[in-house]
Amino acid sequence: MPRTGYRIDIDVERLVRLYVSEQRTVDHVAVALGLSATTVTRRLVELGIDRRPRGPIARAQALPVQWTADLAWVVGLVATDGNLSPHRGNLAIVSKDTDLLETVRHCLGITVGIRPHRGGFSSRCQRLQWHDRALYDWFLQIGLTPRKSLTLGRLDVPDRWFPDFLRGCIDGDGSITVYVDDYNARKNERYVYERLWVSLVSASRTFIEWIATTVARLFDIAGSVSVRHRVGRAPIWKLKYGKQASIDLIRRMYYVPGIPSLERKRLRAAKFLWPLGSLPKRSGRPRAGWQYNETPTNAEI
Repeated sequence: MPRTGYRIDIDVERLVRLYVSEQRTVDHVAVALGLSATTVTRRLVELGIDRRPRGPIARAQALPVQWTADLAWVVGLVATDGNLSPHRGNLAIVSKDTDLLETVRHCLGITVGIRPHRGGFSSRCQRLQWHDRALYDWFLQIGLTPRKSLTLGRLDVPDRWFPDFLRGCIDGDGSITVYVDDYNARKNERYVYERLWVSLVSASRTFIEWIATTVARLFDIAGSVSVRHRVGRAPIWKLKYGKQASIDLIRRMYYVPGIPSLERKRLRAAKFLWPLGSLPKRSGRPRAGWQYNETPTNAEI
């Protein structure tokens, strides 16, 4: 005799992730969990989760995406180091910094797991991959596209959120470089200098020039743009800021403690943040614009 009143155990966390976070259909969730669609539907009702209409999600039914400081940082990270799949709704970020991916999960409120990245440029990398049609469509609206490496251009980022967006770009394909230059110390022991520069690289000249122009317009901070040509491959464009400009830029990007960021880069910047205004400035002001330097440079990726 079959048992009556038998309740099937379900991984509730996985059920919520598949149906709510990844926006899978009931049928897809049922296959993934090895259950019937009826059982999945019944459990959703018990959990108080509203059942979506059958079929693809209409954009009008999706929750509206609105700019926030956290989301602006994620946009910068996706623009430089993320991936929009040609398959609508699929998004991914690959990084060797697991804490960075954890921060992305927190900012977006997603629960998908972080998994080792198979193949690619490094076996030490981790991959965060998730499905969100509303966010994907919104990324397209502001100017992000699949296969964006060479086509990335100006993005529709409001001025208010640009510091957070820029911090995300630097955390993606940028560098904060700090080192002590003692090359001429043998001539005079006082010839020891602490060097600092903030830089960003991209295969898209349009994107780099837009960043440089926007930084100059909003912050009156000038940088230089250079290019490194590679045989058989696309050139790499680099935007770089000198020490004082980098200090000014760092203080714009890390404007309060605790904002989303890549920890190892934030730690390099920390010594230049507090107390504000403690470091002397050179006389004069930088020209409000960027300079193009035709000298090739080594990209810091």
